[in-house]
Amino acid sequence: MIKDIPKNKQLILFDGVCNLCNSSVLYVIRRDKSNTFLFAPLQSKIGTEIINAFNIDTEETDSIILFNPKERKIYHKSSAALRIAKLLGFPTNLLVVFFIIPTFLRNLVYDFVARNRYKWFGRKDSCMIPTPELQAKFMA
Repeated sequence: MIKDIPKNKQLILFDGVCNLCNSSVLYVIRRDKSNTFLFAPLQSKIGTEIINAFNIDTEETDSIILFNPKERKIYHKSSAALRIAKLLGFPTNLLVVFFIIPTFLRNLVYDFVARNRYKWFGRKDSCMIPTPELQAKFMA
């Protein structure tokens, strides 16, 4: 299934039951003018396949993973978020200035938000089901 991801796309894996994550996905969709991104919940078949293929500890990384099939490389936490922002255009792409902050410091902030995301933003009982208009942007 990993091989089915087009090389000219990048796959964003997100926590499908997290309200903050779902809102972030919709934010990216609205600003993805070059149609760069595809999406799948971490809980999906493709999500599980990538987690297993890259031996990702889901206790350590449970909220966002960016997979670049062309490079066969993954990015997670703040690095994933900033790489996504970089490709979204102005003004969102200005967030790349945060790359100057060392990764461990960026991830401290990221982890703090990730740990509290359900408390602050809530969670759903099941993964988001995309509308028919958005179905082409999602992988199962």
